[in-house]
Amino acid sequence: MNKLIRQGHRWLSIAFTLAVIVNIVAMVQEKQAIWVGLLALFPLILLLLSGLYLFALPYAAKWRTP
Repeated sequence: MNKLIRQGHRWLSIAFTLAVIVNIVAMVQEKQAIWVGLLALFPLILLLLSGLYLFALPYAAKWRTP
């Protein structure tokens, strides 16, 4: 399961980077649309959740072992 979350986190970072690039291109072309601004928000929320999980893994392992 941890391997799957790590791999998903990596792919989410790629999706977030592409969404930010699309947002910058839209801003330069002055085609401001709400959905373009929100495009990066979904992968960012998932990155936050998976990143917090991966961050807590070593600490959770210490809590479980006596």
